[in-house]
Amino acid sequence: MNFNLDNASVGDKIPDLVIEPITRSTLALYAGASGDHNPIHIDLDFAKEAGMKDVFAHGMLIMAYLGRAVTNIVPQSNLKNFNVRFSSITNIGDILTCSGEVTKIDKNNSKKTIVLDLIVSDEFGDIKISGAATIEK
Repeated sequence: MNFNLDNASVGDKIPDLVIEPITRSTLALYAGASGDHNPIHIDLDFAKEAGMKDVFAHGMLIMAYLGRAVTNIVPQSNLKNFNVRFSSITNIGDILTCSGEVTKIDKNNSKKTIVLDLIVSDEFGDIKISGAATIEK
């Protein structure tokens, strides 16, 4: 699916970004890259002691995937606002889909502002993150 900001209309959907199943390796690599070594994300024994069945993904990792879905269609310099609300835990093995829809377009002089409503959900439809992005073109 191609998405062209110049011809975007309210209701248009951005191309989905599907993320392969979340793995322990992904969480360990993200912990190293981000500096977020919270054991709830990488230490199974710690997670079980905390009452969880297993470790789970960093919320900011899932937000980064959603950000990538947006920057796949627009240069990062055009992204003026990006916010999310964390809704549920992302478990090992979850397959995620990052998606979005144009909900507002404003044209003011030579600038065009596009607002996207965004979500990340797993293969069962459980919403992990919802949010919005504002793009200026």
